[in-house]
Amino acid sequence: MTAGSKIIPVMTIVALIVAIWYACVVWMNAPFEYDQAERAKTEPPAFSELVSRTMAQERPVLPAPHQVFQEIYKTTVLKKITSKRSLVYHSWITLSATLLGFLIGAALGIALAVGIVHNLAMDKSVMPWVITSQTIPILAIAPMIIVVLNAVGISGLLPKALISTYLSFFPVVVGMVKGLRSPDRAQLDLMHTYSASKSQTFWKLRWPSSMPYLFTSLKIAVAISLVGAIVGEMPTGAVAGLGARLLAGSYYGQTIQIWSALFMAAALAAILVMIVGLAHSHVLRRMGEKPQGAVT
Repeated sequence: MTAGSKIIPVMTIVALIVAIWYACVVWMNAPFEYDQAERAKTEPPAFSELVSRTMAQERPVLPAPHQVFQEIYKTTVLKKITSKRSLVYHSWITLSATLLGFLIGAALGIALAVGIVHNLAMDKSVMPWVITSQTIPILAIAPMIIVVLNAVGISGLLPKALISTYLSFFPVVVGMVKGLRSPDRAQLDLMHTYSASKSQTFWKLRWPSSMPYLFTSLKIAVAISLVGAIVGEMPTGAVAGLGARLLAGSYYGQTIQIWSALFMAAALAAILVMIVGLAHSHVLRRMGEKPQGAVT
C-alpha cells in the first residue's frame, strides 16, 4: 500500500469533518445573529451575510475551525513561551505533571504485575482491588487527593502527578500481567529443562515476551495520564496549565480559548503516543523482530 493510498482516505474524512463543523457553526451561532437583528428591529441578515457573521463572532457557541487555529497561532508562535498567555507555557506545565505521573504509574504498574504473576496471594487479593479502583470516577477522586495532600503541606506538581498515576497505572498492570503470562507451557517447560531459575526465566522469557503488551499499555497510559493532569488542575484553582486554561475560558465564555486548549491537549497526547510508539519499534528491532510487511 503506497503512502498516497493511505493519505487520501484520511484527508477525505478530515475534509468531511471540517465541512460538517462549518455547517454546525452556522446552525449553532445563527440564533445569536437573529436575536441581535430582532433587538435592533432590523431585517434578519441574508444567508451569505449570516454565514460570514456566524464565523466571526467574538464569543461563539461553536467557534469555526479557522478561529481555533488562529487562536493557536497567536498563542504559540506570536507569544513568548514564558508568557502566561502562551499555550506552549501552559502545555509545559501540564506536560511536566503528565510525565511524572506517567513514570510513577508505569513503574507501579510493572511492579504490581510482577508481584501478581509470581505471587498467588497478590493475584487473588491485589488484582481485584486494582480493577475496583477504576470504578471510582476520577472527578470524585481528584478533589480528595488535592485536599488531603494540601492538608499535609504537599502542593504544586505532585498532587496532579498522583492523579495521573491513578489513571495510568491500571492499563500497565493489566497489559503486563497478560504479557508476563503470555509464554506457553512448552516454553516454560523448556526453561525448566535447562534448570533455569525464576529470575532467569523472568529475564530470558517472560520479560521479552511482555514487551509488545507493555508498549501497547504504555500508549494508553501516557494518553490517559495527560487527562489526569488536566483534571488535576481543575479543583486546585490553578492559574497555569491546560486545565487552568479550560477553566478560565469557561468562566469568561471564551469558547475559542477553550477549543484551542483542547486542540493543544489533543496534539500533545498524539505526540506522546507517537514517542512511545517509536520507542516500541526501536525495542522490537533490537529484540530481532522484523517490521510488519517485511519480506522473508
